[in-house]
Amino acid sequence: MARFTFEGKTGKQLRKERETRIMNAIQLKPTDRVPVISSIGYFPAKYVGIPCSAAYYDFEAWYDAYERTLPDFQADIIYSQPFTPGKALEILAPKTMRWPGHGVDPNQGHQAIEIDNLKADEYDAYMQDPSDFMFRIFLSRLSDNLAGMADIPKLSDIAGQMGAQAIALAFSEPKVAKAINTLQKAGREMRKWQRKIKKFNQLMLDMGFPPYFQGAAMPPFDVISHSMRGMSGTMMDMFRQPEKIEEMCEFLLKRTLERPKPEPNENGYYRIFMTNTRGSDEFMSMAQFKRFYWPTFRRLVLGLIEKGLTPCIFFEGNFTSRLEYLLEFPKGSLLARFDTTDIFRAKDVLKDHICIEGNVPSSLLQVGSKEDVIAHCKKLIDYCGKGGGYIISPRSSTDEVKPENLKAMIQVAKEYGKY
Repeated sequence: MARFTFEGKTGKQLRKERETRIMNAIQLKPTDRVPVISSIGYFPAKYVGIPCSAAYYDFEAWYDAYERTLPDFQADIIYSQPFTPGKALEILAPKTMRWPGHGVDPNQGHQAIEIDNLKADEYDAYMQDPSDFMFRIFLSRLSDNLAGMADIPKLSDIAGQMGAQAIALAFSEPKVAKAINTLQKAGREMRKWQRKIKKFNQLMLDMGFPPYFQGAAMPPFDVISHSMRGMSGTMMDMFRQPEKIEEMCEFLLKRTLERPKPEPNENGYYRIFMTNTRGSDEFMSMAQFKRFYWPTFRRLVLGLIEKGLTPCIFFEGNFTSRLEYLLEFPKGSLLARFDTTDIFRAKDVLKDHICIEGNVPSSLLQVGSKEDVIAHCKKLIDYCGKGGGYIISPRSSTDEVKPENLKAMIQVAKEYGKY
């Protein structure tokens, strides 16, 4: 017997129905109504009255919060904040993150922090041996507890018995031993977490929410700017050594497209998550966009589509001046989710070509009235939903929104958004 039923349907039936609606919208096929996607994130903490830190330290409370919250917010697909192993993170102590109860107030969401993990003169070192760079250099900079990783011999330089001795000698060094011990301790916590996250993910399925993504792929420039050089280092390199950034983007593009195709979900779909952050109007000029960002971003998206994958791209910030570029992608091949982009202009430019998603302001959901939310959503549906190819969703986080406003956004799609 099904554990949960909504509208007289089992979780499996709802997953099929909701996913078909979403994919039909993306592929510009007729749908019964405007689909709705919503971030849920840390919202359940506020909804049931527990701290956000439960998402890292109290599995039962976090599981219960989602179990109690989701029946009241039945979007077609949700972005969840899954249970994350806080103890493992504390052991690893990454410099790139702060989370509720550890560096951030227990009642607030997590923070991402950019650090300079790739120095200005290390592009070639990474491209010559990316596995070695990530294993020894990147990890040693990620956390002080892993600093000893840099003292391990380069694995491609060792061979035979003498190589084993060199490794053994290195592992006996206190800094290296500390790094290895850190990874082992964190790994033991991760093993405990695996059982919990499996149960959490099953809850999502039982409640009828299909997994949104089957994999991820990031634009090459964003990989450099977010994860490796950091924004400041990348911006300086755009002027000091622009050819090296272009070379690195080409290298990362090739590696990304060489990855094996992910497994499809239960209904046979392949959705790939992607953000487009540093390519927005706020971060670079049009001339810089044309040189550094668009060439490899375009080929990445086209390469994924050629593999039979569906890129679902979140265009963070404002992409209004660059909307016409998206017409270079095949019709009905991807989902473009917009943040502060003028979504009405996006509809004018991309109608009958690309499905658009967005962009109910989080500020409206947080401080506006229920009536304001309904009026705004109806305006979006009337304009952007005309002729299909539109999915309604918030611009970004829903962690602090009013419950009645989030519920109204979902309900207006289901009731007013019917075709």
